[in-house]
Order: sequence, then C-alpha cells, then structure tokens
Amino acid sequence: MIAITKLFDTDIPHVQKIRLNKEQVEFAGTVEEFLTDASDTTHLHVIKNGDDIIGYFKLDLAYANKYDFCPNHAVGIRAFVIDKQHQGNGYGTRAVEVLFSYVASAYPDYSEIVLTVNCRNTAAYACYKKAGFEDTNEKYLGSPAGPNYIMKGRCH
Repeated sequence: MIAITKLFDTDIPHVQKIRLNKEQVEFAGTVEEFLTDASDTTHLHVIKNGDDIIGYFKLDLAYANKYDFCPNHAVGIRAFVIDKQHQGNGYGTRAVEVLFSYVASAYPDYSEIVLTVNCRNTAAYACYKKAGFEDTNEKYLGSPAGPNYIMKGRCH
C-alpha cells in the first residue's frame, strides 16, 4: 500500500539509499540536495510502500511566490522521485494519486497542485497525466535542463 508522510529524522538513512538512473538526476537533483532543502515553506516528504521508503518529494508552499504560472491557492511539487529499483511498477502513479488526497487533508489551505516536468522526461510526464494532472499547454522556459511542461491538478 502506497502512503505519503512527512520526512522524519529516522527516515534519513533510508532516503540516503534511494538511487536514480543517471539521466534522472538532471531532472530531480540528488538525494543530498533533497535532504538539505527543507525550510518553513519547503516540506520534505517520503513515499512508502508498506514500511519501505521507495521515494521522496518536496511540497513547496511558496511556489506561487516564485512562479507566476502558479495560483496563490496552489502548492508546488518538486523533486518527485521513485527509487530506480521500484520504477515501472506503478508506484509513481499511485503515489501521485495519493498525493491529491494527502494535500487536501494535510494542507487544506491549498486546493491545487502545480508542477513542471522536463519535456524530455516522458516517463514522468506520462505518470503525472495518468494520475490526474492536466497539461496547461504552457511551457516554463527558465529551467537549466531545458523547457518544462506546466501541469496542474485539483486536490480532492
């Protein structure tokens, strides 16, 4: 069963074991970058399959302050990662599906989730679409890794 929780200190050794394919690091960053990015407005989360941590992501509560394509009632998602040993099993799609209800209950001030996904990251794009995100048909061009699709989804 896929579940999402905030990152706890006891989770860090498990998160440090998560690995990505080399080409995915360009899009999501490293585990070390993820672990050092927590703040009052950037909340770190883990994705669990049962008791096993299989991924992680950041919820960015200040996303609307940084990106004009993000409405004020939306939270941003960044660095969404599933360990390479667990990719291709539907866990990413299931985690994104769970994310909508998680944000609705844990962050009730936010009714929408916004993200960007690199145009070359076709697997991630397909995962987000399958899980319920919509492509806004706009592009974010400010990423050092190249153009990104802008996607949005309603919390429920």
